[in-house]
Amino acid sequence: MGFLPLFFCFFILFAVSVRGNNVELRALMDLKASLDPDNAMLASWTFSGDPCDGSFEGVACSEKDQVANISLQGKRLKGKLSPAIGGLIHLTGLYLHYNSLYGEIPREISNLVELTDLYLNVNNLSGEIPPELGNMSSLQVLQLCYNQFTGSVPTQLGTLKKLNVLALQSNQLTGAIPASLGDLGVLMRVDLSSNHLFGSIPSKLADAPLLEVLDIRSNRLSGNVPLALKRLVGGFQYDNNPGLCGVGFPSLRVCTSLDRSNPNRPEPYGGGSSGSSTRGIPETANINLNCSGNGCSKSSKTSQASVVVGVIVVTVIASAIGILTFTHHRRRKQKLGGGLDMCDNRLSTDQAKEVNRKNGSPLVSLEYSIGWDPLAEGRRYGGVSQEILQSYRFNLEEVESATQYFADKNLLAKTNFLTTYRGTLRDGSLVAVTRLTKISCKSEEAEFLRGLNVLTSLRHENLVRLRGFCCSKSRGECFLVYDFVPRGNLLHYLDVKEDEARVLEWSTRVSIIGGTAKGIEYLHGCKVNKPALVHQNICAENVLLDQRFKPLLSNSGLHKLLTNDTVFSALKASAAMGYLAPEYSTTGRFTERSDIYAFGVLIFQILSGKRKFTSSMRAAAESSKFHDLMDANLRGRFSEFEAAKLAKIALLCTHECPEERPTMETIVRELGNLANTS
Repeated sequence: MGFLPLFFCFFILFAVSVRGNNVELRALMDLKASLDPDNAMLASWTFSGDPCDGSFEGVACSEKDQVANISLQGKRLKGKLSPAIGGLIHLTGLYLHYNSLYGEIPREISNLVELTDLYLNVNNLSGEIPPELGNMSSLQVLQLCYNQFTGSVPTQLGTLKKLNVLALQSNQLTGAIPASLGDLGVLMRVDLSSNHLFGSIPSKLADAPLLEVLDIRSNRLSGNVPLALKRLVGGFQYDNNPGLCGVGFPSLRVCTSLDRSNPNRPEPYGGGSSGSSTRGIPETANINLNCSGNGCSKSSKTSQASVVVGVIVVTVIASAIGILTFTHHRRRKQKLGGGLDMCDNRLSTDQAKEVNRKNGSPLVSLEYSIGWDPLAEGRRYGGVSQEILQSYRFNLEEVESATQYFADKNLLAKTNFLTTYRGTLRDGSLVAVTRLTKISCKSEEAEFLRGLNVLTSLRHENLVRLRGFCCSKSRGECFLVYDFVPRGNLLHYLDVKEDEARVLEWSTRVSIIGGTAKGIEYLHGCKVNKPALVHQNICAENVLLDQRFKPLLSNSGLHKLLTNDTVFSALKASAAMGYLAPEYSTTGRFTERSDIYAFGVLIFQILSGKRKFTSSMRAAAESSKFHDLMDANLRGRFSEFEAAKLAKIALLCTHECPEERPTMETIVRELGNLANTS
């Protein structure tokens, strides 16, 4: 008796699902026609295709076969953003930055209440920023910078309680900074620079609890700067606002009586395409411009009357649609799932999702990634400091802008599993951005985050400083942002020809050996909040030299992020150069003693000026014929006492028996005595 109702219910739900897919397909095709009117970039989007089978470039779907992500950054799109975007109600990420889109942001975009990331930066968009964006309650990142937007910053943005990043720089915005932004409890970064904003800085915004960056440079702001912004230190940028004044801020004049204003509630600039002023309307007013009370009431009654009829009609039609489409739908699912089923025993659930999303995964920062948010509120892993990790996070716009969208001209180095680019941050500081592939990184979130936690704990004058990171498991990339070291690695100063400018002086070589030893000693030591660490890849390529030739050890702790296979693959190069300790072939383990062996090889390289470590170098040191070991490019300009001492230390470090090698603490002490003696 109960089977028939259940049968009809099944087909109702199925028909709704089919209809939902058709609605999304139509929305995508309308979106394509608007974004790419010449069909030059989105030819893979077709009416006969399936957005969720991986064939639609840049489109990713959820497990429920709902379009969840559109990632088309840098695709040279030259059209407009269609109002059809509002039909993709399950969208969580929209990435259209670095294109040539023009026109206004359609107000229908506010239908995307599940959207967390909106990247429309670096386009030619214009018009006013729709106040309806305040309805997008899930929004975490709003990137609208480098466009041609006019009007004011909508006060409605103050209702986006999950917003972390607001980037509106380099537009033509006017009016005041809304005090309502101070209501955003998780707001971390605000960039309003290079606009035409006027008025004072709201003290309410200055008091935002998690605010780390406020950039208001190159505006027309005036009045007293709230003292609360002093806590941001370098995160507060305010240059080129002649009207600002305050105490305790470099380059700001002291305020006078003429600078008095109300910092608590600057009046927002009245905007709106209709031209009507909204100054007198409270932010909490419930305004309905499209229906009167009677009209709405009548419509409501009519809707109630049609519900019963609608259910009956849908039930009858659903059964017919279900019979006709069920077989086809099932066939398609079997076709898509077959490839996954074959690998089911080898793929984790997350890896299976990756296969389904091959073209649609965006490049997003760790805190905003979809389906992989280990820093999300409430998520905890043992031994991982969430507070420290959050302080090291970079967002996508910073990394992309710094490297000029990973331009080839900024490429510094490339291996099988990482690529390093030179970059420039907004404050002008130079960085090196290391790009890791997912397949080379540990797959478990907890393990990967513990590795990041270790990296953030490393602070020493002879280690390259980690400034932050930005990861995307869905795309398969992670970015580590380090200080840029201008003179490159030590390898460039080995095997150089006579009379080349790159020949290192003797005092510089001694200094490099001593500084590198201190860096390794720090790694091996156990400090508060820093575990003892084996570097595992001490080599000339990982010793970088700053402007004054001070050595900085790079890639320290990197193995904590990498799979064992990736670490082992790097051994071939180490073995070829002679860095690999002999006991590794029997134990298969890296220890502090294996680091010390590699350091001994490094000393031999620095003394000889040669890249390749050979047995003849040890033989020369053993027979006290260290003159045969020394680099001919020095032309005898070195201290024989220091050379003999360093050769002896190198000999001990490369002893075949690990137990006979000195500790780094002993080595540093010996090198210190050497410096004092000389």
